[in-house]
Amino acid sequence: MTSAIVHTWRLLTWGRTLARHGALRGIERDPNTPARLRRLLRLARFGARVPAVPRYADAFEALGPAAIKLGQTLATRPDIVGEDAATSLLRLQDAVPPIPFSVVCAQMKASFGRPLDELFSEIEESPVGAASIAQVHRALTTDGRRVAVKVLRPNVEEDFARAIDTYEWAAAQIEPMGGELARLQPRLVIETFKRWTARELDLRREAASSSELAETMSAEPGFLVPAIDWQRTTGKVLTSEWIDGIKLSNRPALIAAGYDLPELARVLIHAFLRQAIADGFFHADMHQGNLFAMPGNRVVAIDFGIMGRIDRRARVWLAEILYGLITGNYRRVAEIHFEAGYVPAHHDVGEFATALRAVGEPMRGLPVKEMSIGMMLDSLFSITRDFDMITQPHLLLLQKTMVMVEGVATSLDPDINLWETAGPFVEEWIRTELGPEAAIADRLVADVRTLARLPDLVRRIEARYPAPGGAPPAPPLREIEVVRIGGGWRYVAVAVASAALAVGATLVGIAW
Repeated sequence: MTSAIVHTWRLLTWGRTLARHGALRGIERDPNTPARLRRLLRLARFGARVPAVPRYADAFEALGPAAIKLGQTLATRPDIVGEDAATSLLRLQDAVPPIPFSVVCAQMKASFGRPLDELFSEIEESPVGAASIAQVHRALTTDGRRVAVKVLRPNVEEDFARAIDTYEWAAAQIEPMGGELARLQPRLVIETFKRWTARELDLRREAASSSELAETMSAEPGFLVPAIDWQRTTGKVLTSEWIDGIKLSNRPALIAAGYDLPELARVLIHAFLRQAIADGFFHADMHQGNLFAMPGNRVVAIDFGIMGRIDRRARVWLAEILYGLITGNYRRVAEIHFEAGYVPAHHDVGEFATALRAVGEPMRGLPVKEMSIGMMLDSLFSITRDFDMITQPHLLLLQKTMVMVEGVATSLDPDINLWETAGPFVEEWIRTELGPEAAIADRLVADVRTLARLPDLVRRIEARYPAPGGAPPAPPLREIEVVRIGGGWRYVAVAVASAALAVGATLVGIAW
């Protein structure tokens, strides 16, 4: 177990580096920062030359791969680091110099446990991309298929383990300070970061995420996911189908190739909505560098290290919130926040609805091309503090992805409006999921599942209370007085009808 002295020394060293790049200025000046933490930040920058404009991305690059990945995580939390810092940190995508090709080959050979020429007839020495955890090379398999090979950097697991250990220790020290720090839940932020990193450090899990997304997106033919080559994939090497497309960031090349840019934007938005709302499993790193255009105005995504997952109840709440904002039903949006527990019960629903209206109504007076879900989410962040809203990491990840998707879609079609494009999809999903037929089906499924658990419950009761002979005799049953109340035998009819409904539900379950 790492000692507190080691953790403190690491934090002081990292803090000094951040201070030299001006990356601590915003936290230090924030009036919500506890006085004790502010004093530590001043100590970290003592004697340092602080630049006039903070260089957030440079600071995290200087701290190494684990810090780069943490910076990518913090880029999804403008509520913590501020909008300027979050924007700066977004460029931490391919920030690490590539490792030598000889090291890549040694890592691959050790991971596969056999010579590379048995798997690949050719591997290009120059990587097509290098990031904090891995780098990608183009290769040709022995059976003639062009593939992308992602290779984990050597010893990166140890580096991350040390860093995360200290991050967890630091979060545990500052969260009890209370106030704004407690509301932002730094321990939960680091726990989320740890889970993301665990997935990315095992490339088999990333491959599994890619495969799962490909299955769930089969209903959206315009959105493709590269096929995984499982025979050439291990925990440290991921091999997938090579994508010969044009990056969505290269607008001139897309136009020259004759792509329908508004259609590409529409496909991207619908694919994201299907992932997030219909399926609850979404690609959470959909920046322009991870998205390509293919013939037929299809969109292909790569890099599935960061994925988001939302359960059905949260998806229903999300859909209702989005639809309420689209239609201006702020009262319903406020009620959902209270029902979901996002806003503590001691606040007033009407006051929260008024705050939401102050965010939503100004957007309605803007021209279509100037309306932005990103702007609205930024405004929503500003009211979370007033209503003591506890941060929800899975929703913040979703919000970040929504802003990212809108940015890519707008770069393709400046006149597109995410609200108008999303409205029909969300409305149809709500009608399907929350209509009377869906409610009846949900109730029947729940009842059948309850009935299915009864035999096991009886067996557990019998095991706990064995038959007479092995246990004391049961006390005699007391006499039951039959009381006729008011409606008399009508109550018997109700009981019989209820039993009939239960039997009917059982029969429906058997028929299914």
